[in-house]
Amino acid sequence: MSVFAQNLAEHRTLFATLDGLEAEVIRAGDAIAAALQAGGKVMFCGNGGSAADSQHLAAEFTGRFIADRRPLAGLALSTDSSALTCIGNDYGFDHVFARQLEALGRAGDCLVGISTSGNSPNVIHAFRHARATGIVTIGLLGRDGGELAQLSDIAIVVPSPTTARIQEAHIMIGHTLCGMAERALGLA
Repeated sequence: MSVFAQNLAEHRTLFATLDGLEAEVIRAGDAIAAALQAGGKVMFCGNGGSAADSQHLAAEFTGRFIADRRPLAGLALSTDSSALTCIGNDYGFDHVFARQLEALGRAGDCLVGISTSGNSPNVIHAFRHARATGIVTIGLLGRDGGELAQLSDIAIVVPSPTTARIQEAHIMIGHTLCGMAERALGLA
């Protein structure tokens, strides 16, 4: 079997199981729409591929997704290299998201933490800060959800041990969340 055929088979097998996540995805979409409706924002954080996914999904909110519409307040906490290196140097890498969240987040906002393991220390610190300040936490997680599953107000755990398959599901779920928010706000 070719690598392509193997990856496609794994993808199909995983995506056939994602129906079980629908209730949590709906809860997350509702929370994001409520935050945006109230003038809040949705922030994203993650590391590596999950940082890229954070940036991608934030752009879907500030740009457009289903239809041409007003921009929605979406922000990736992984994109400001000066903030990341300053905070990482002065406070440690575990605090790069929590420190930004302390400056930019407000009660009623949403924080979407993306972690294929569910155990990223800097996302864990951000979720602890968010919980203490009334920011709704949504975990886009993988494997068994890790520590972040317990720290999430809403945990969406993709049941796979394979990082690439988890990330593929995270993007589909993130696109779904953006589409849900647009529809809930009457923009699509």
